Amino acid sequence: MYNACRMKLSITEENYLKAIFKLSERDNKAVSTNAIARQMQTSAASVTDMLKRLSEKKLLKYTKYKGVTLSEKGGKLSTNLVRKHRLWEVFLVDKLNFRWDEVHEIAEQLEHIDSPDLVNRLDAFLNHPKFDPHGDPIPSADGKFTLRSQQILTEVDHKLPVLVVGVREHSVAFLRHLDELDIHLGQQLEILERYDYDDSIRVRVGDHQQMISSKVARNIFVKINPS
Repeated sequence: MYNACRMKLSITEENYLKAIFKLSERDNKAVSTNAIARQMQTSAASVTDMLKRLSEKKLLKYTKYKGVTLSEKGGKLSTNLVRKHRLWEVFLVDKLNFRWDEVHEIAEQLEHIDSPDLVNRLDAFLNHPKFDPHGDPIPSADGKFTLRSQQILTEVDHKLPVLVVGVREHSVAFLRHLDELDIHLGQQLEILERYDYDDSIRVRVGDHQQMISSKVARNIFVKINPS
């Protein structure tokens, strides 16, 4: 995948491509300039300048009044960045014992290392993981993602046992809050009660019960656990 789209880009250009990828992955549609500005924490004018530059390199497609999408070449480059980022997160958590709330910023730096051989060896060393420490799918060397059946916790029927398989939000504050609730990937939850007043949920976590706010529940991905 990577050799077919080899192109020298600046770190900032790569960060923009990855931001557009993540925004389009989340909503599956064209991405607006304002959404990119919020994601990159910069001005709309700066985004417009960068989009023009990436467009000239044929990495983006722009549709008037709708926004931008990645071209085939831009999609391959951004997928490769995501692959590197998520593999490094697995390495940091599994091999160096970092917590899941500590790895994002480090992986942001490591993802820009331009060595396909290093990435392939890292993938093999980690035994080709399919998901990162936050439950996000890791693209394979040919750019394919592993799909799985998952739901947002707020959508699960009452009383069904579920396994936590991912999180929608990756902020340090959110991940640490989940640690405080003893909620992590692979954790079994059982919804005991929903409260109409504020949509909060009472769940069983292991041998104890926890209250989870609607905001938190909307950011947890689970799958039904038949056992």
